[in-house]
Amino acid sequence: MLCYGCFKSSPIYSYIPSPIISNKNKNLLFKTFPFLSSHKPKFTSSLSCSHSLSQIMDLDNSKDQESTSLFEFLSRKAYAPPSWASLLNPIPSHIFSLGHLPTPIHKWNLPNLPANTEVYLKRDDLSGMQMSGNKVRKLEFLMADAVAQGADCIITIGGIQSNHCRATAVAAKYLNLDCYLILRTSKVVVDKDPGLTGNLLVERLVGANVQLISKEEYAQIGSVNLTNDLKEKLVKEGRKPYVIPVGGSNSLGTWGYIEAIREIEQQVQATTGRIKFDDIVVACGSGATIAGLALGSWLGTLKAKVHAFAVCDDPDYFYNFVQDLIDGLKAGVDSHDIVNIQNAKGLGYAINTSEELKFVKANCYRYRGRS
Repeated sequence: MLCYGCFKSSPIYSYIPSPIISNKNKNLLFKTFPFLSSHKPKFTSSLSCSHSLSQIMDLDNSKDQESTSLFEFLSRKAYAPPSWASLLNPIPSHIFSLGHLPTPIHKWNLPNLPANTEVYLKRDDLSGMQMSGNKVRKLEFLMADAVAQGADCIITIGGIQSNHCRATAVAAKYLNLDCYLILRTSKVVVDKDPGLTGNLLVERLVGANVQLISKEEYAQIGSVNLTNDLKEKLVKEGRKPYVIPVGGSNSLGTWGYIEAIREIEQQVQATTGRIKFDDIVVACGSGATIAGLALGSWLGTLKAKVHAFAVCDDPDYFYNFVQDLIDGLKAGVDSHDIVNIQNAKGLGYAINTSEELKFVKANCYRYRGRS
């Protein structure tokens, strides 16, 4: 049976590129991820249906995408790593097809770039509407592991508008698993109904169980203890929970962006030598994305330097965290050798200055108007 889930209007996604770094004789690749607005969609059918309007539209783009969307979406397949990653350990046994991959790479025709500099965007905001962004690549491996372990529910944790939590809730719904979300928010609203704005709307539409916790409690108890406490409670109730950490960032989730490097390699090869990327620039919020990109680029043929801009915590924290992730894969490399991490917290996570917003607006306008 083919089930269509159509939207009268869909959540609005936009992408904001990472800060611009210009180097002479360089090609730079920027990763872009989605931000969900507070626009409230009106649904004519459940999100649990197999194909959304955006997926159907994707089918018209190419026969290859049509084949992938119709016959591979939600399929669980044996996983074979790139040859250059075959010595990493452990190697995942399976992967779920959850994303609309490969995502395109678009040239960004910015004005006033230095001579011999080109900037491109890797459009991971187009990896699928409900689960778009970098989260879906990690979830392809994490959800396959959850199913392999016989889980009947998923636990994860993040901020009140966490893209990761929204993507996890939708992925769990697709796979007929219950989802439990622990969401961090301010003390003044922790005992109130969180409402139906942004990612919360999607999470509640797909039936996720939402538990709010104050930022102060989160800092005191920690994400690991919070998820473990909930896991113990559910086990006592006879459930089989599977815990996914903040941002899906563990060694298994890192494979999502090791695999992304293989995808970029294939796209570069298709240009028959016309394009070569010297640098990859990406925002960093939890760590596994930059770990996978950096390790994959280091091991593979891409050999592009990865530059990460930390939007929370400081560079030393992320160097150590990335080291733990790649040590978990027995990679035998030093995180300082494969990624350059810079502090980009500014005033704080999700807090912008008026100058930053003007910069984003101006450059998004230039991109749409010139590309």
